[in-house]
Amino acid sequence: MTLDRTAVRAAAMFIDGQWIAAASGETFEAHSPSTGQVIGSLPKGGREDARRAIAAALAAQPAWAARSPFDRATILERIARILERRADELATALTLDQGKPLQAEAYGEVEELIVYFRMAAADTTRLDGIMPPSVDPQKRVLVYRVPLGVVGVITPWNWPYTMPAEIIAPALGGGNTVVWNPATSTSLCSTVLASCLVEADLPPGVFNLVTGPGSEVGDELAGHPNVAAVGFIGSTATGRRIAERAIGKELLLEMGGNGPLVILDDADLDAAVTATLTACFLNAGQSCTAGEWILVQDGAHDAYLERLTAALRRETRLGDPFDPLTTMGPLNNEKTATKTERHVAQAIATGATVVAGGARSPGLGSPLFFQPTVISGVKAQMDIAREETFGPVAPVTRISGIEEAIAIVNASAFGLLNAIFTRDLRVGIRFAESVRAGWVNINEGTNYWESHLPFGGRAGSQSGLGRVGGRFLIERLTELKTVVVNLA
Repeated sequence: MTLDRTAVRAAAMFIDGQWIAAASGETFEAHSPSTGQVIGSLPKGGREDARRAIAAALAAQPAWAARSPFDRATILERIARILERRADELATALTLDQGKPLQAEAYGEVEELIVYFRMAAADTTRLDGIMPPSVDPQKRVLVYRVPLGVVGVITPWNWPYTMPAEIIAPALGGGNTVVWNPATSTSLCSTVLASCLVEADLPPGVFNLVTGPGSEVGDELAGHPNVAAVGFIGSTATGRRIAERAIGKELLLEMGGNGPLVILDDADLDAAVTATLTACFLNAGQSCTAGEWILVQDGAHDAYLERLTAALRRETRLGDPFDPLTTMGPLNNEKTATKTERHVAQAIATGATVVAGGARSPGLGSPLFFQPTVISGVKAQMDIAREETFGPVAPVTRISGIEEAIAIVNASAFGLLNAIFTRDLRVGIRFAESVRAGWVNINEGTNYWESHLPFGGRAGSQSGLGRVGGRFLIERLTELKTVVVNLA
């Protein structure tokens, strides 16, 4: 099925096996970031809707947990097949609602979405336990995993398919039921994803979707006593509020980063430049693992900057996300565009130099198109270096060497993902073992990850708590139960 790009789509929430309107009757509009046009109307859910969904999930959970893990895995595989069949519709909705280029990025996200459900299906059948010895020879001890209960899932707009999937799929596989609150600015494509799960004939209440502002729906999920676990992906500020509301629950918080990418004098500059393009301009820079700060050693700095600028002009094309030649689309929302604009302006005002880009390109269809930008002379005290810009900007800073790189990275409040380019593997390993980050890439960019590997922020940083990826999250969304059997 191909989605009609010109139609204004009326969507609904999904609670207890039914597509319904908000209890208040209120709605909100979805707008295309590339044209500004209205593309849909969605229910503006609130606390009452969240409570209805939680009640439905709570009632459905015991029967869902009682099903065989192999039975649940079969349903997850069924969802994956539906996603494959509806890939064109999913990709079109993603480009329309989020703004990422159809050919260059949207189909890729759909492919990864499918992987998450297939992976969760396999991991579901591998949830095992142990049989530790007892001090009493007449007793046997069983230790095995059981689901937590209702899982609240709160997700952002930058990856509207894969980020929900990396929590929802293992949550369902582990025997939990789910209430999902997607970001408002990508709720339209989220309803398309939800309809794929609905098509798989999940029992009523096992999966629920509540569209509406996170300040109400997400807050209710975080604080409600019948929600056993909360999975949140988004900003550090929102994650902190959720952590305060969700005290006592199992928490997964995947939050911000500014991913310094380090390039030393001995680096393969062509490889580093290629990695930088992906690190800084994939999804228009709207990624928690984006290369938010590029640290280049003195001897490589000028050549790197020259090659990066040439490659940017040669390989990056900003434009209509439905054009097959486009490699970068608009930013998703005005708040992100304004922040990017402010960071660039502040950097220029305090001594940095724009080498390429640096401004919006409103003539492309909406005010949300921002030129891919390279800035040199960036200093550590600038907002563009200290904060998460979340836009298509490569801020470059000249450094003396590995010691300064490690010091800069460890001075950051973030601790999500860093990368380094060097031909000396000993130096690369030293960097990886010295920096406080949950993930480090050596001779690869910051936007490289694999969905089955544990991903998340370093403890104590502003980048989050816990790990997504493969078996690591399905284990977190279950807990150990101990059973002692007296044979006497």
